[in-house]
Amino acid sequence: MENPVDVKELIPEFFYFPEFLENQNGFDLGCLQLSNEKVGDVVLPRWANSREDFIHQHQKALESEYVSAHLHEWIDLIFGYKQRGPAAVEALNVFYYCTYEGAVDLDAITDETQRKALEGIISNFGQTPCQLLKEPHPARLSAESAARRLAQLDTRSPNIFENLGQLKSFFVEGISDGVALVQAVVPKNQAHSFITQGSPDILVTVSANGLLGTHNWLPYDKNISNYFSFTKDPTVTNAKTQRFLQGPFAPGADLSSRTLAVSPDGKLLFSGGHWDNSLRVTSLAKGKVVGHITRHIDVVTCLSLDLCGIYLISGSRDTTCMVWQVLQQGGFSSGLAPKPVQVLYGHDAEVTCVAISTELDMAVSGSKDGTIITHTVRRGLFIRSLRPPGENCPPAVLSHLAVGPEGQVVAQTAVGQPSCSKERFALHLYSVNGKLLSSVPLDREVTAMCLTKDFVVLGMSECGLEIRELQSLRAAVPPVPMRVPVRSVSVTKEKSHILVGLEDGKLIVVGAGQPAEVRPGQFHRRLWRSTRRISQVSAGETEYNPCEGRG
Repeated sequence: MENPVDVKELIPEFFYFPEFLENQNGFDLGCLQLSNEKVGDVVLPRWANSREDFIHQHQKALESEYVSAHLHEWIDLIFGYKQRGPAAVEALNVFYYCTYEGAVDLDAITDETQRKALEGIISNFGQTPCQLLKEPHPARLSAESAARRLAQLDTRSPNIFENLGQLKSFFVEGISDGVALVQAVVPKNQAHSFITQGSPDILVTVSANGLLGTHNWLPYDKNISNYFSFTKDPTVTNAKTQRFLQGPFAPGADLSSRTLAVSPDGKLLFSGGHWDNSLRVTSLAKGKVVGHITRHIDVVTCLSLDLCGIYLISGSRDTTCMVWQVLQQGGFSSGLAPKPVQVLYGHDAEVTCVAISTELDMAVSGSKDGTIITHTVRRGLFIRSLRPPGENCPPAVLSHLAVGPEGQVVAQTAVGQPSCSKERFALHLYSVNGKLLSSVPLDREVTAMCLTKDFVVLGMSECGLEIRELQSLRAAVPPVPMRVPVRSVSVTKEKSHILVGLEDGKLIVVGAGQPAEVRPGQFHRRLWRSTRRISQVSAGETEYNPCEGRG
């Protein structure tokens, strides 16, 4: 490592693949010469607690401010003006001449022996990339400078996960008073034309009685204490214009966040739990069923849609899962294909929760007997079966499941009889390759779950919202109290707020940050650099105080 002419580079596995540090197959790698100790797994440095932590620290280093500040220097050496010529000599960045592009024309060499010798030299020394730049590459903005620029924009709310020490809760009056709010989500890929840029997004709500709401949501303005503006859908409170998800629902299959999925463009609602074992597609604008597919032979118990809105997975009491393709028309979701792309088998009991990641080709399902099974999405191949740790009297039920951005699987288990286990509820974290990374006991049941890049957001049955670190499942902040049980949680697409649906029908909006100027009631925002201003009234400015008593 101290030889200046010996060039070394960390292979990509150092940043994503902890398994390469372990001699899983027990190969005989010999012994150390001094101690005669058998060589096996890679010995980690003292600053790493585990192989996973070692890789995670490398990921953090690669994304660190130091690397960002010096990234242009690396570009200059590899692709830029310091690759060749006097600048390369001055930077001690000169390599064997055969490694440079165009230095040797192998096709022009007629001597076979000489040609093979040059090919061997090139293979041994490697090849320098093409020179793309002849001028110095500019440096990136520092994080501080970028933050100052963003702070000047009226269209950016603080990232809630960067301001966890400043959480505040606000409530919107009951969407359906006394009826649980089982879904509240801002779809992530809503289309806005150039003319309507800056117009409100749609916030979709579904109540336990099937009442549908499409509200206006503006997630920004630094001059409002809650940083958001919410305008309630007027059809929700008008008996003549109310839109309902068509039932009836099967016994024991009450409407919940697990049986609902909203398309990323906010056009369609996919639902299960229906009495006829169907999977239904409802137009949110009209409240009418536009698709009705019956392929499962028992009730659909859970649904999950991938981030891109390409595939949807359904689980059923018939122990199977099905992967469906979401049809597109004119750039918008228009329904489901009449036949599933894959039918996934392997469970021996009712499927209770599902999750899907098209990018990672993962379809994950959990069942009532505590088994987690992973298949591929595109070919439907079985990958692995997992069973979370714990006593098996009776087996723990998988009640919630989610897949992280790097393929992590987070699962919550519940034991039906408290007498069998002191720790009735637990949360488990698995790596993309099925290794158990962490298990933590919970003193209450998880009723809703969603994941971000670095955090797990949990809604609890005993009136609380928890935010935990994804890498370790440790609590990132103390629980945010709620008066009544939580029925749904979601994170807005800007990561500016957490939307919490409660048992009493209230929508709680959790945000963060301290605005420099507070002008409650309304805000003004300059539009298109003109003197014309628009005004919006915020419907959720009241801070939520769970200590006022329940009701």
